[in-house]
Amino acid sequence: MASFIIVSHSKKIAEGVKELVGEMNPGQAMIKAVGGTEDGRIGTNSFAIKQAIEEVSNDANIFVLMDLGSSIMATQMAMDLLDKSIEEKVILIDAPIVEGAIAAIIQASITSNVEEIVHAAREAKTMNKF
Repeated sequence: MASFIIVSHSKKIAEGVKELVGEMNPGQAMIKAVGGTEDGRIGTNSFAIKQAIEEVSNDANIFVLMDLGSSIMATQMAMDLLDKSIEEKVILIDAPIVEGAIAAIIQASITSNVEEIVHAAREAKTMNKF
């Protein structure tokens, strides 16, 4: 089974994306939202990201989508803190956080092929909305 971690600078954005993506999830994947700092400000928290990853560490693949800038650095820092056996399961996806997460979760409901899931998410970069 696959899990998805949504990382944003904003707790509200992370939770909103989780809620939206959850509508596309037939219940097969665990989705975690990580956003904001410990004291509720805008920012990212490497330890919260690490904890979210560890909470789903029994899954075969853990896909992480991040919004921008320091959320990527915070996620990479969180990965440095993980046990190697967990770190090897983590796949960082360079995709738009909303459209990429939706595409990835739909693809994950069809296949467990990591490359196809990542490809679907990355394709969201070129998706036309009109």
